[in-house]
Amino acid sequence: MLKPHPPSATRDWPLLSRFIAREAALGGAVKARGPWTAGFYEFLRFGVKQAWACFYGGLMLALLLGTWLLYPRDAALPRYDFLTLAALALQVALIGFRLETKEEALVILIFHLVGTGMEIFKTAVGSWAYPEESYLRIGGVPLFTGFMYAAVGSYIARVWRLFDFRFSHHPPLWSVLLLATGIYANFFLHHYWWDLRWGLFALAALLFGRCWVYFRVWDVDRRMPLLVGFALVALFIWFAENLGTFAGAWIYPNQKQGWTMVSFAKFGSWYLLMLISYSLVAMIRRPQERKDTVSL
Repeated sequence: MLKPHPPSATRDWPLLSRFIAREAALGGAVKARGPWTAGFYEFLRFGVKQAWACFYGGLMLALLLGTWLLYPRDAALPRYDFLTLAALALQVALIGFRLETKEEALVILIFHLVGTGMEIFKTAVGSWAYPEESYLRIGGVPLFTGFMYAAVGSYIARVWRLFDFRFSHHPPLWSVLLLATGIYANFFLHHYWWDLRWGLFALAALLFGRCWVYFRVWDVDRRMPLLVGFALVALFIWFAENLGTFAGAWIYPNQKQGWTMVSFAKFGSWYLLMLISYSLVAMIRRPQERKDTVSL
């Protein structure tokens, strides 16, 4: 049997909670029009939920593109520093208007620190660079970069809540944390030792190969292999990275003479980074098992 419809995740955001009753009435009217209309409405609902989950990351990407197009090049405040202050103001506003839960804020803080640590090392060894001047920086890393990593953690925390994630055959959390630790260490060690990413891919497949994530868009549960979910999110992050480098937020060595698309090999790096961010959220959210039958 299917489980009862969970309480709307919108209740966690007071500015949106007023629309719960209206949406429920709209849903009832849609169902009365037949399965095709209901199917379209569910697809639309999926898009709206995904857009809300991407809210923080979307605003960060808009800041990157907007400042590239409009920010004065001769301004007293460097563009990177404006991005840092704008990202900080955005974070404060989201918390102040209760558009971000305390849980999400904690995930963002942790991932901010994790991402900044990796950025400091990677820029020092020349993996990529931030070509513009700034005052608010650590080494070669402008402080706005931590917010970009935090956007990934924010998305996972939001999408988990909005789609009421449940799992089957989820690996133990200790094994997920060990995998994430190994991935994070490999981002550093492969510069001086063997690159173990293929072994890490294999270990991820071993741990999550049987794991399915169950999610609820509307009133029927859907499911997909969790590894596929990781891949889809990593792909969209790769698209966003292309926009970020196009906007000059950072550049890779092969982009110094002019912009080119980011190598698709970076998809693998983002896939591994997804596993790190997922593990951080999972430590807080504690994945719950779901064993009921579902509609596909």
